Amino acid sequence: PLFFFNPQAGIRDSSTSRGLGDVYKRQDRRKVMSNIGKKYSTGILKAAEMAAIAASSLIGAGDKEGADQLAVDAMRTALNEIDFDGRIVIGEGERDEAPMLYIGEKVGSGNGDAVDIALDPLEGTTITSKGMPNSLAVIAAAKKGSMLHSPDTYMDKIAIGGGYGDDVIDLDASVADNIKSLAKAKKTSPEGITACVLERDRHNEIIESLRAIGSKVILIPDGDVQGVIMTSQKDIDVDIYFGTGGAPEGVLAAAALQCIGGQIQTRLVIRSDDEKARAEKLGIKDLDKKYTINDLASGDIVFVATGVTEGTMVRGVKKSGNLYTTLSLIHISEPTRRRGISYAVVCLKK
Repeated sequence: PLFFFNPQAGIRDSSTSRGLGDVYKRQDRRKVMSNIGKKYSTGILKAAEMAAIAASSLIGAGDKEGADQLAVDAMRTALNEIDFDGRIVIGEGERDEAPMLYIGEKVGSGNGDAVDIALDPLEGTTITSKGMPNSLAVIAAAKKGSMLHSPDTYMDKIAIGGGYGDDVIDLDASVADNIKSLAKAKKTSPEGITACVLERDRHNEIIESLRAIGSKVILIPDGDVQGVIMTSQKDIDVDIYFGTGGAPEGVLAAAALQCIGGQIQTRLVIRSDDEKARAEKLGIKDLDKKYTINDLASGDIVFVATGVTEGTMVRGVKKSGNLYTTLSLIHISEPTRRRGISYAVVCLKK
Protein backbone atom coordinates (compact mmCIF):
# COMPACT_ATOMS: atom_id res chain seq x y z
CA PRO A 1 0.00 0.00 0.00
CA LEU A 2 1.01 3.63 -0.51
CA PHE A 3 1.83 5.80 2.45
CA PHE A 4 1.01 9.43 1.79
CA PHE A 5 2.82 12.15 3.66
CA ASN A 6 0.58 15.03 4.65
CA PRO A 7 1.58 17.88 2.32
CA GLN A 8 1.71 20.32 5.23
CA ALA A 9 3.94 17.98 7.22
CA GLY A 10 6.46 18.09 4.41
CA ILE A 11 6.83 21.88 4.42
CA ARG A 12 9.86 23.13 6.33
CA ASP A 13 9.77 26.50 8.07
CA SER A 14 11.34 29.06 5.74
CA SER A 15 12.82 30.90 8.72
CA THR A 16 14.80 27.88 9.87
CA SER A 17 15.27 25.79 6.73
CA ARG A 18 18.86 25.53 5.56
CA GLY A 19 18.00 23.45 2.53
CA LEU A 20 17.50 24.55 -1.07
CA GLY A 21 13.75 24.15 -1.03
CA ASP A 22 10.60 22.84 0.59
CA VAL A 23 9.11 19.47 -0.14
CA TYR A 24 5.38 19.86 -0.42
CA LYS A 25 4.39 16.54 -1.89
CA ARG A 26 5.86 13.13 -1.32
CA GLN A 27 4.70 9.58 -1.90
CA ASP A 28 6.58 6.75 -0.25
CA ARG A 29 6.04 2.99 -0.20
CA ARG A 30 7.33 1.70 3.11
CA LYS A 31 6.33 -0.44 6.05
CA VAL A 32 8.04 -1.10 9.37
CA MET A 33 11.56 0.32 9.38
CA SER A 34 14.80 -0.37 11.18
CA ASN A 35 15.90 2.04 13.91
CA ILE A 36 18.17 4.08 11.64
CA GLY A 37 15.49 3.99 8.96
CA LYS A 38 12.73 5.12 11.30
CA LYS A 39 14.72 7.99 12.73
CA TYR A 40 16.71 9.31 9.82
CA SER A 41 15.47 8.05 6.45
CA THR A 42 13.50 11.23 5.71
CA GLY A 43 16.54 13.43 6.35
CA ILE A 44 18.84 11.14 4.36
CA LEU A 45 16.33 11.14 1.51
CA LYS A 46 16.12 14.92 1.50
CA ALA A 47 19.92 15.18 1.31
CA ALA A 48 20.01 12.99 -1.79
CA GLU A 49 17.11 14.89 -3.38
CA MET A 50 18.73 18.28 -2.80
CA ALA A 51 22.03 17.08 -4.26
CA ALA A 52 20.29 15.72 -7.35
CA ILE A 53 18.32 18.92 -7.91
CA ALA A 54 21.42 21.08 -7.50
CA ALA A 55 23.51 19.01 -9.92
CA SER A 56 20.69 18.89 -12.47
CA SER A 57 21.20 22.57 -13.30
CA LEU A 58 24.46 21.64 -15.04
CA ILE A 59 23.31 18.56 -16.96
CA GLY A 60 24.94 18.70 -20.38
CA ALA A 61 26.91 21.86 -19.53
CA GLY A 62 30.32 20.21 -19.83
CA ASP A 63 31.28 21.21 -16.30
CA LYS A 64 31.65 18.04 -14.23
CA GLU A 65 33.56 19.79 -11.42
CA GLY A 66 30.88 22.47 -11.16
CA ALA A 67 28.06 19.93 -11.10
CA ASP A 68 29.84 17.91 -8.42
CA GLN A 69 30.41 20.99 -6.27
CA LEU A 70 26.74 21.98 -6.46
CA ALA A 71 25.76 18.47 -5.36
CA VAL A 72 28.30 18.50 -2.51
CA ASP A 73 27.12 21.88 -1.21
CA ALA A 74 23.46 20.88 -1.28
CA MET A 75 23.98 17.47 0.29
CA ARG A 76 26.14 18.86 3.07
CA THR A 77 23.60 21.56 3.92
CA ALA A 78 20.80 18.98 4.14
CA LEU A 79 22.85 16.53 6.21
CA ASN A 80 23.60 19.26 8.71
CA GLU A 81 19.85 19.69 9.30
CA ILE A 82 19.52 16.11 10.63
CA ASP A 83 19.44 15.68 14.41
CA PHE A 84 22.17 13.06 14.64
CA ASP A 85 25.88 12.75 15.34
CA GLY A 86 26.99 12.00 11.80
CA ARG A 87 30.46 11.27 10.53
CA ILE A 88 31.60 10.88 6.91
CA VAL A 89 33.42 7.57 6.45
CA ILE A 90 33.16 7.45 2.65
CA GLY A 91 33.16 10.89 1.07
CA GLU A 92 34.82 13.25 -1.35
CA GLY A 93 38.33 12.27 -0.33
CA GLU A 94 40.87 12.97 2.40
CA ARG A 95 40.59 16.18 4.40
CA ASP A 96 43.49 17.82 2.54
CA GLU A 97 41.89 16.98 -0.82
CA ALA A 98 38.23 17.88 -0.24
CA PRO A 99 37.04 21.04 1.54
CA MET A 100 33.59 19.54 2.23
CA LEU A 101 32.22 16.05 2.92
CA TYR A 102 35.75 14.78 3.44
CA ILE A 103 36.47 11.54 5.26
CA GLY A 104 36.11 12.16 8.98
CA GLU A 105 33.99 15.31 8.69
CA LYS A 106 31.21 15.63 11.25
CA VAL A 107 27.71 16.40 9.98
CA GLY A 108 24.36 16.84 11.66
CA SER A 109 23.46 18.53 14.94
CA GLY A 110 25.91 16.46 16.98
CA ASN A 111 23.03 15.06 19.02
CA GLY A 112 21.24 11.72 18.79
CA ASP A 113 22.74 8.49 17.49
CA ALA A 114 26.29 8.18 16.23
CA VAL A 115 25.84 7.47 12.51
CA ASP A 116 28.41 6.67 9.83
CA ILE A 117 27.72 8.16 6.41
CA ALA A 118 28.95 6.89 3.04
CA LEU A 119 28.07 9.09 0.10
CA ASP A 120 28.68 10.14 -3.45
CA PRO A 121 26.84 13.43 -4.03
CA LEU A 122 27.11 12.92 -7.79
CA GLU A 123 27.94 9.44 -8.99
CA GLY A 124 28.61 10.00 -12.66
CA THR A 125 30.10 13.49 -12.92
CA THR A 126 31.24 12.93 -16.49
CA ILE A 127 27.94 11.51 -17.70
CA THR A 128 26.11 14.40 -16.02
CA SER A 129 28.33 16.95 -17.77
CA LYS A 130 27.64 15.19 -21.09
CA GLY A 131 23.90 14.83 -20.51
CA MET A 132 24.12 11.05 -20.55
CA PRO A 133 21.88 8.67 -18.55
CA ASN A 134 22.30 7.01 -15.15
CA SER A 135 23.87 9.60 -12.87
CA LEU A 136 22.75 9.47 -9.24
CA ALA A 137 23.04 11.15 -5.87
CA VAL A 138 23.81 8.36 -3.40
CA ILE A 139 23.92 8.08 0.40
CA ALA A 140 24.15 5.18 2.84
CA ALA A 141 23.77 5.63 6.61
CA ALA A 142 24.51 3.06 9.30
CA LYS A 143 25.30 2.79 12.98
CA LYS A 144 28.82 3.85 13.90
CA GLY A 145 31.39 1.19 13.03
CA SER A 146 29.16 -0.65 10.53
CA MET A 147 30.96 0.33 7.32
CA LEU A 148 34.56 -0.14 6.22
CA HIS A 149 36.63 3.02 6.38
CA SER A 150 38.09 2.61 2.93
CA PRO A 151 40.93 4.68 1.47
CA ASP A 152 40.35 6.53 -1.78
CA THR A 153 42.08 3.89 -3.90
CA TYR A 154 41.00 1.33 -6.47
CA MET A 155 39.28 -1.93 -5.61
CA ASP A 156 38.70 -5.16 -7.54
CA LYS A 157 35.02 -6.15 -7.42
CA ILE A 158 32.68 -8.96 -8.33
CA ALA A 159 28.98 -8.88 -7.45
CA ILE A 160 25.71 -10.73 -8.06
CA GLY A 161 22.12 -10.30 -6.95
CA GLY A 162 20.29 -12.19 -4.24
CA GLY A 163 19.04 -15.74 -4.10
CA TYR A 164 22.31 -17.60 -4.65
CA GLY A 165 24.57 -19.66 -2.40
CA ASP A 166 27.66 -18.13 -0.84
CA ASP A 167 30.00 -20.20 -3.02
CA VAL A 168 28.70 -19.14 -6.43
CA ILE A 169 31.25 -16.36 -7.07
CA ASP A 170 34.89 -16.01 -6.11
CA LEU A 171 37.01 -12.91 -6.69
CA ASP A 172 40.07 -15.14 -7.07
CA ALA A 173 38.53 -17.37 -9.75
CA SER A 174 38.71 -16.63 -13.46
CA VAL A 175 35.98 -14.78 -15.31
CA ALA A 176 35.06 -17.97 -17.16
CA ASP A 177 34.83 -20.03 -13.96
CA ASN A 178 32.61 -17.44 -12.30
CA ILE A 179 30.31 -17.34 -15.31
CA LYS A 180 30.06 -21.14 -15.41
CA SER A 181 29.32 -21.28 -11.68
CA LEU A 182 26.64 -18.59 -11.91
CA ALA A 183 25.09 -20.20 -14.99
CA LYS A 184 24.88 -23.51 -13.13
CA ALA A 185 23.24 -21.84 -10.13
CA LYS A 186 20.80 -20.02 -12.41
CA LYS A 187 20.15 -23.24 -14.37
CA THR A 188 21.15 -21.73 -17.67
CA SER A 189 24.16 -21.64 -19.99
CA PRO A 190 26.94 -19.02 -20.09
CA GLU A 191 25.07 -17.55 -23.06
CA GLY A 192 22.18 -16.87 -20.68
CA ILE A 193 24.32 -14.68 -18.41
CA THR A 194 24.64 -10.92 -18.81
CA ALA A 195 27.58 -9.11 -17.22
CA CYS A 196 27.98 -5.42 -16.50
CA VAL A 197 31.46 -3.92 -16.83
CA LEU A 198 32.75 -0.35 -16.54
CA GLU A 199 34.09 0.63 -19.95
CA ARG A 200 37.81 1.14 -19.31
CA ASP A 201 40.94 -0.12 -21.07
CA ARG A 202 41.93 -1.96 -17.90
CA HIS A 203 38.87 -4.17 -18.36
CA ASN A 204 39.62 -5.30 -21.91
CA GLU A 205 40.73 -8.75 -20.74
CA ILE A 206 37.55 -9.20 -18.70
CA ILE A 207 35.41 -8.17 -21.65
CA GLU A 208 37.26 -10.51 -24.01
CA SER A 209 36.85 -13.42 -21.57
CA LEU A 210 33.12 -12.77 -21.25
CA ARG A 211 32.58 -12.65 -24.98
CA ALA A 212 34.75 -15.72 -25.52
CA ILE A 213 32.49 -17.79 -23.25
CA GLY A 214 29.38 -16.40 -24.94
CA SER A 215 28.02 -14.12 -22.24
CA LYS A 216 26.42 -10.79 -23.07
CA VAL A 217 28.25 -7.66 -21.91
CA ILE A 218 26.70 -4.34 -20.92
CA LEU A 219 29.32 -1.59 -20.83
CA ILE A 220 28.69 1.48 -18.68
CA PRO A 221 30.69 4.72 -19.08
CA ASP A 222 30.63 5.69 -15.41
CA GLY A 223 29.01 4.90 -12.08
CA ASP A 224 29.92 1.44 -10.83
CA VAL A 225 27.67 1.72 -7.75
CA GLN A 226 24.73 1.56 -10.11
CA GLY A 227 26.43 -1.24 -12.06
CA VAL A 228 26.54 -3.38 -8.92
CA ILE A 229 22.97 -2.52 -7.89
CA MET A 230 21.68 -3.51 -11.33
CA THR A 231 22.55 -7.15 -10.56
CA SER A 232 19.84 -7.14 -7.86
CA GLN A 233 17.08 -5.55 -9.94
CA LYS A 234 14.65 -8.15 -11.29
CA ASP A 235 13.47 -5.91 -14.10
CA ILE A 236 17.01 -5.27 -15.37
CA ASP A 237 18.85 -7.94 -17.34
CA VAL A 238 22.18 -7.91 -15.48
CA ASP A 239 23.38 -11.00 -13.59
CA ILE A 240 26.93 -10.18 -12.54
CA TYR A 241 29.28 -7.25 -12.21
CA PHE A 242 33.05 -7.41 -12.81
CA GLY A 243 35.73 -4.76 -12.63
CA THR A 244 38.14 -2.46 -10.86
CA GLY A 245 36.75 0.83 -9.60
CA GLY A 246 36.87 3.15 -6.64
CA ALA A 247 37.08 1.54 -3.22
CA PRO A 248 34.63 4.04 -1.67
CA GLU A 249 32.09 3.06 -4.32
CA GLY A 250 32.63 -0.57 -3.34
CA VAL A 251 31.51 0.19 0.21
CA LEU A 252 28.48 2.13 -1.05
CA ALA A 253 27.54 -0.75 -3.35
CA ALA A 254 27.88 -3.24 -0.49
CA ALA A 255 25.60 -1.11 1.68
CA ALA A 256 23.01 -1.16 -1.09
CA LEU A 257 23.23 -4.94 -1.53
CA GLN A 258 22.86 -5.48 2.21
CA CYS A 259 19.51 -3.74 1.93
CA ILE A 260 18.35 -5.19 -1.39
CA GLY A 261 19.95 -8.63 -1.31
CA GLY A 262 23.05 -9.75 -3.13
CA GLN A 263 26.72 -10.62 -2.80
CA ILE A 264 29.93 -8.72 -3.40
CA GLN A 265 33.59 -9.58 -2.95
CA THR A 266 36.37 -7.03 -3.22
CA ARG A 267 40.07 -6.43 -2.66
CA LEU A 268 41.95 -3.15 -2.43
CA VAL A 269 44.32 -2.35 -5.29
CA ILE A 270 47.29 -0.56 -3.75
CA ARG A 271 49.49 1.02 -6.42
CA SER A 272 51.90 3.22 -4.47
CA ASP A 273 53.48 3.86 -1.09
CA ASP A 274 51.14 6.83 -0.68
CA GLU A 275 48.07 4.62 -1.12
CA LYS A 276 49.55 2.09 1.28
CA ALA A 277 50.00 4.84 3.86
CA ARG A 278 46.41 5.98 3.34
CA ALA A 279 45.10 2.50 3.98
CA GLU A 280 47.24 2.02 7.07
CA LYS A 281 46.13 5.42 8.40
CA LEU A 282 42.55 4.13 8.32
CA GLY A 283 43.53 1.02 10.27
CA ILE A 284 43.77 -1.42 7.34
CA LYS A 285 46.67 -3.76 7.99
CA ASP A 286 46.03 -6.66 5.61
CA LEU A 287 46.27 -5.02 2.18
CA ASP A 288 45.58 -8.31 0.39
CA LYS A 289 42.41 -9.15 2.29
CA LYS A 290 39.42 -10.33 0.29
CA TYR A 291 36.39 -8.48 1.65
CA THR A 292 32.93 -9.99 1.72
CA ILE A 293 29.74 -7.97 1.89
CA ASN A 294 29.65 -8.20 5.70
CA ASP A 295 33.20 -6.86 5.91
CA LEU A 296 32.22 -3.83 3.86
CA ALA A 297 28.84 -2.96 5.37
CA SER A 298 26.64 -4.64 7.94
CA GLY A 299 23.83 -4.14 10.44
CA ASP A 300 21.23 -1.40 10.40
CA ILE A 301 21.58 0.46 7.07
CA VAL A 302 19.59 2.95 5.02
CA PHE A 303 20.52 3.38 1.35
CA VAL A 304 19.11 6.11 -0.90
CA ALA A 305 19.74 6.76 -4.61
CA THR A 306 18.09 9.73 -6.33
CA GLY A 307 18.17 10.10 -10.09
CA VAL A 308 19.95 13.11 -11.58
CA THR A 309 19.85 12.29 -15.29
CA GLU A 310 17.38 9.83 -16.78
CA GLY A 311 18.30 6.31 -15.71
CA THR A 312 17.75 2.60 -15.92
CA MET A 313 16.71 2.36 -12.26
CA VAL A 314 15.20 5.78 -11.57
CA ARG A 315 14.14 8.75 -13.63
CA GLY A 316 16.11 11.97 -13.53
CA VAL A 317 15.18 15.36 -12.12
CA LYS A 318 12.35 17.13 -13.96
CA LYS A 319 11.95 20.92 -13.83
CA SER A 320 8.85 23.02 -14.47
CA GLY A 321 9.27 26.64 -13.48
CA ASN A 322 10.54 26.60 -9.92
CA LEU A 323 9.17 23.10 -9.31
CA TYR A 324 11.45 20.06 -9.43
CA THR A 325 10.27 16.45 -9.46
CA THR A 326 12.62 13.75 -8.18
CA LEU A 327 12.45 9.98 -8.00
CA SER A 328 14.45 8.00 -5.44
CA LEU A 329 14.99 4.43 -4.33
CA ILE A 330 15.08 3.88 -0.57
CA HIS A 331 16.33 0.57 0.77
CA ILE A 332 16.34 -0.52 4.41
CA SER A 333 18.51 -3.41 5.62
CA GLU A 334 17.52 -6.43 7.71
CA PRO A 335 15.54 -7.30 9.72
CA THR A 336 12.97 -5.47 7.60
CA ARG A 337 14.70 -5.28 4.20
CA ARG A 338 12.17 -2.86 2.73
CA ARG A 339 12.31 -1.25 -0.68
CA GLY A 340 10.79 2.18 -1.06
CA ILE A 341 10.13 4.42 -4.01
CA SER A 342 9.89 8.10 -3.15
CA TYR A 343 8.36 10.69 -5.45
CA ALA A 344 8.82 14.30 -4.37
CA VAL A 345 7.98 17.69 -5.77
CA VAL A 346 10.30 20.39 -4.48
CA CYS A 347 9.64 24.11 -4.73
CA LEU A 348 12.86 26.11 -4.78
CA LYS A 349 12.85 29.46 -3.06
CA LYS A 350 13.51 32.54 -5.09
